[in-house]
Amino acid sequence: MKNICALFDMDGVLLDTESQYDIFWHSMGEKYDLGIEKFEKKIKGTTLVSILTKYFSHLPESEHDLIKQSLLDFEKNMTYSDIPGVMNFINELKENNIKVGMVTSSDDEKLSAVFKQRAGFDKMFDTIVSANRITQGKPHPMCYLSAAKDLGIDPENCYVFEDALSGIQAGTDAGMTVIGLATTNPAEVIQDKVSKVIPHFEDFSVEEMKAI
Repeated sequence: MKNICALFDMDGVLLDTESQYDIFWHSMGEKYDLGIEKFEKKIKGTTLVSILTKYFSHLPESEHDLIKQSLLDFEKNMTYSDIPGVMNFINELKENNIKVGMVTSSDDEKLSAVFKQRAGFDKMFDTIVSANRITQGKPHPMCYLSAAKDLGIDPENCYVFEDALSGIQAGTDAGMTVIGLATTNPAEVIQDKVSKVIPHFEDFSVEEMKAI
């Protein structure tokens, strides 16, 4: 039997945080008068460095620091609740001796805030790839290829769970099987870009994953 693994994005896949981030980034778009419609949706799944470089490059470094600090302060007060059914699904993966990885565009400071609120959350994963470990963020496949290498699994034997278009592209370009979560984008937006769309992990089994 071939060795397989399951790789999870964090926000919008493991944790129900995207609606909270919408509030923050919408306010930043308005504060700096970016004039970009649904700015908070355009940046989904990308690293903070990428966001600042692409959309706030006209601002001085001191203003970048203020945005970073505002985000850190915001994240300290966020609620990191589960996407329905995800913990049971991860436990089922582990019972089947399938390795599990988390691949996120968040940096280590954000992860520290999550792990502080969610004791033991980091111990669930056989590898964690954060923004600090990569030089090219999603939609580049580097993050997912790094996770596969950590686990010693060939990319074609990896299942990726993603919600954002940039993450879906990263998993696809890594040569992996991508399953889309309709948590951030409606199912009709992502269904032609993934192998399967699920609303959450309730009633989704390891056998269903393997059958894809």
